[in-house]
Amino acid sequence: MLTATAHERPDLHTQSGGDRITSIEAFQVTWRPGDPPGRRTAFVRVRTEGGFTGYGEASPMMGGEHSLMVVRDFAGSLVGADPFDQAVISDRLLHRYIKLGPEGAVTGALAALDIALWDLKGKILGLPVHKLLGGAWRTSLPFYASVGGNAGRSVDEVLRTVEARWKTETPAAIKIRWDGDRTRQDHDIAGDIEKARAVRRLVGDGFPLAFDANNQYSVGGAIRVGRALEDLGYLWFEEPVQHYDVRAMGEVAQRLDITVSAAEQTYTTQALVDMINAGVRMVQPDIIKMGGITGLMQCAAICFAHGVELVPHQTQPGIGHVANLHVLSTLMHNTKPAEFADPDDRMHVAFGNPPRPENGEFTVPQGPGLGLQVHDEELDRRRM
Repeated sequence: MLTATAHERPDLHTQSGGDRITSIEAFQVTWRPGDPPGRRTAFVRVRTEGGFTGYGEASPMMGGEHSLMVVRDFAGSLVGADPFDQAVISDRLLHRYIKLGPEGAVTGALAALDIALWDLKGKILGLPVHKLLGGAWRTSLPFYASVGGNAGRSVDEVLRTVEARWKTETPAAIKIRWDGDRTRQDHDIAGDIEKARAVRRLVGDGFPLAFDANNQYSVGGAIRVGRALEDLGYLWFEEPVQHYDVRAMGEVAQRLDITVSAAEQTYTTQALVDMINAGVRMVQPDIIKMGGITGLMQCAAICFAHGVELVPHQTQPGIGHVANLHVLSTLMHNTKPAEFADPDDRMHVAFGNPPRPENGEFTVPQGPGLGLQVHDEELDRRRM
């Protein structure tokens, strides 16, 4: 069997070693006048001498400015680097900034860079990201409607909001999120249970439901709510207590029969393992918070080894969402649908093919890299 050398295949030689990074930009985009920081987007744009451009996104917490500052600090040092040296780049940068966390700003910055580099590699090689990850088991993924803001709504308002999403999107499941004040524990347990009961009556006994407490209960309060959710047939109970109290999260998970999920605010694989060892059996790391595509694939391996469900958290409708779909498409065991947070078309102007739900599913883009057609002029026009 004959194998061509790199010299005999100049196309591969050029692709793997000849296209160097020429610039890295980190910038915030505001989509509409008066957008608060959390509604803005933190973009990273990486260009190469071969004319390719990769795009990444960091967590939008406070507009992602803290992560963008880290990217701006290391951007100059990566000029001339080979984007295919991705693992080396990431490990060097993590340990350069290790004393800043390593959680939060640093991991958000590295997640954005990682996504951009995967996008670049796919474009250079002419392959979608899911092919680079080993191939897709499926290219259409069902989603669940993640309905936020229910702490401040009456029962009737919750029902109207949920019904609107249910009827217009035809999701595979629905999650009701509280988004309440984390400084007020166990504020209205009876009212919360009544809202959960009303939603169950609305959709019927067989429809899959989930409940996201957004960290608002004590251990005792969480046990009380969790027992009610078990009786109502909810599939999972998300972040019932403060995310940083890993022992408490594990206690609630072990004392309830309903699946308790957590880890959307976990930023390292080591912290993910701590959560699993505490007793949590469904974890929800976010691709734009910890490690990007590389990090989420590492999480998938950890979950497979521990027999734990991986159901990634994802709230961003653009780059983060599509990157998440590419990873999910490669996982053999998808036990739950992908998350689709409160719908918003604010970013659609920047993409020629923005991800849109259809018949309860999202289609994974098949173009090179992430497969998104990005309008740079629209991004630049909205830069802050």
